Amino acid sequence: MIRLTDEGFQAFALLDRRSAEQVRDLLSGLSDDQQHRLVGAMKTIEAILAPVSLPRTVVLRLPRSGDFGWVVERHGAIYADEYGFGPTFESLVARIVAEYVEHAEPDRQAAWIAEVHGERMGCVFCMQETERVARLRLLLVEPTARGLGIGARLVDECISFARRAGYEQMTLWTNDVLHAARHIYERAGFQLVKEKAHHSFGQDLVGQDWELNL
Repeated sequence: MIRLTDEGFQAFALLDRRSAEQVRDLLSGLSDDQQHRLVGAMKTIEAILAPVSLPRTVVLRLPRSGDFGWVVERHGAIYADEYGFGPTFESLVARIVAEYVEHAEPDRQAAWIAEVHGERMGCVFCMQETERVARLRLLLVEPTARGLGIGARLVDECISFARRAGYEQMTLWTNDVLHAARHIYERAGFQLVKEKAHHSFGQDLVGQDWELNL
């Protein structure tokens, strides 16, 4: 067994103390928001590099300040990267989020943020379409968190809320290129009722209307 000598322990303690001082000096110049962003970035690195077998707890919670801007930003960035959607899509998401916030009805509308180890990894919104119909909107799962069942949990939570709120039906609109989302909707019991080709967000797409009787 290899052990440090007394001199070795002293040298290690000195290096450890100096390292801690350097980190403290680096962090002391950061604002609370910058420190929070730094911790979030470190958690993201840890999640990406962690072994697949490492347990990752998923928590669903209601939105709080800062979450709505995140919803808009991540929709814009992810859909641009994966599907080539232009800025008009991000604009649409911003309008939907603004409508939700400005017409808050806790008994009839709700939204959820999915977190993994304290980091936002997904979202979904349940909004009122008519007195008897709810609309599922803005389902999103971060690429680094896919495969954890987050999308299915968000959809299930949305459906459960709609039932408790007294809705008779839930509807949603999506596009045929969103294969993973469509699979989640099918497994949840939604039925495809209409398709229509359209050109939106800089792309030729096929829009789809799905319905679920509650």
